[in-house]
Amino acid sequence: MDRTSLIAELKSRGLRDAALTGPLYKRLAQTLTGLIQEGLLKPGTALPGERDLAEALKLGRVTVRTAYRDLMASGALESRHGSGTFVSSKVERMEQSLWRLSSFSADMRSRGRQPAAKILSRTVNTPSPDESFLLGLGGDEPVLRLDRLRLADGLPLAIERAVVPIKFLGDDAGGEGSLYDALTANGHRPVRALQRLTAVTLDPSSAAILNVDAGAPALLIERVSRLEDQRVVEYTRSHYRGDAYDFVAELRIGDDL
Repeated sequence: MDRTSLIAELKSRGLRDAALTGPLYKRLAQTLTGLIQEGLLKPGTALPGERDLAEALKLGRVTVRTAYRDLMASGALESRHGSGTFVSSKVERMEQSLWRLSSFSADMRSRGRQPAAKILSRTVNTPSPDESFLLGLGGDEPVLRLDRLRLADGLPLAIERAVVPIKFLGDDAGGEGSLYDALTANGHRPVRALQRLTAVTLDPSSAAILNVDAGAPALLIERVSRLEDQRVVEYTRSHYRGDAYDFVAELRIGDDL
């Protein structure tokens, strides 16, 4: 939602609506909070300056300033020096199990969040020697290289870089939805995977894509997924925001203790 659309939406909702209570700055804060919760104001969205919003809504500048200040105190908004006021890009941390194999899309839907994918790069070519060995392919068998930004409710959470043999995808290799759903639809459902986790820091390019500072902590997850017949169906390297995830594993006492 751009600034013009935001001002129009605020005008249409009316700060003097009977459903809103308290002084005008509280009503403005309540309305902005509603727009954030409804997903109309996405994380990282720039808000109008105090003067511009006050003039557009015919409010006192102090009213807007106080509403912004309340929302910054609650964590809903953040101030960036020299840039203005933005919807907070901070995320609620999520626990991710290490023992259950699931796609990003399925995991987000199970949390009541809306998953999405933005394609960063999509190519079809031959595998490298290392990929040929890992995937069990001949040097001339084509693979899909799919780099995507994964989002939940519009918030960027991870960069996925997948390599998948085209023979497992058929014509369903667009990359917009769940890769696991596409594989399953073609009769090649992954049933197990080996994952390796490494703590890393993000380079400037990856950090910009994920809307965090360069050098921010992240988790690099390398995953090799297999079919029921043990063939490798996917090799993926993913960078997950370190401020968004806690990875959890359940441990059991071994028989030798």
